[in-house]
Amino acid sequence: MNAGPGARPGPPQSKADYVYASLLDDLRNARISGGTPLRATEIAQRLGVSITPVREALRRLENDRLIRYEQNHGATVIDLSAEALVEYYNVRAVVEGLGARLAADHITREQLDSLWARHEQMVADEKAGRYDTLGEQSREFHLAITDIGGPAFLGGHARAVRNSFPVPAHASLWLDPDQARNHLTVHEQLLKALQAGDGAAAERIMIDHVRFSGHYRRTRD
Repeated sequence: MNAGPGARPGPPQSKADYVYASLLDDLRNARISGGTPLRATEIAQRLGVSITPVREALRRLENDRLIRYEQNHGATVIDLSAEALVEYYNVRAVVEGLGARLAADHITREQLDSLWARHEQMVADEKAGRYDTLGEQSREFHLAITDIGGPAFLGGHARAVRNSFPVPAHASLWLDPDQARNHLTVHEQLLKALQAGDGAAAERIMIDHVRFSGHYRRTRD
């Protein structure tokens, strides 16, 4: 039986992956806020696993700089500052902008068709008022472009950057109908630049697009 749209991700190939994905989903959707202590025994009981995979997942979250260990306090979710938010979006703009520039140089017809299909699905969802689906689709759209431009390094780096500062679903600009329509227009412009092989335009559009998202988030927080 398939899980519903609001279901927690099920166990993938390992229990540590399951715990990591579950905690990352909680952080991304602000179910666990900054400054919250994370107790391994409580997490293990809640997710129905032993302590070992929980400890492994917590180490991965520490490497992602989402939690920190303090003497006598254990693991605590990092409460990131406004300055960190600015840095996050600027790093994203550089990495994803470079990915778009490189993608324009060697994108294939099949890859371009796949990106257009993603975009058309987002347009259909926006018209149907399914705004809650757009944020994750946009994330996959951006990462797909970065993967095309930099399959060896950039794609993985873009994911690491995004995972280091999860954006809560309620803070997504895609929930704002006006912003959703504007950003779909930008996505279309980006696709046209990729189609034309115009790397400079693709990079500029992506950088401006990501930085605008950062400005929106800062003014909303």
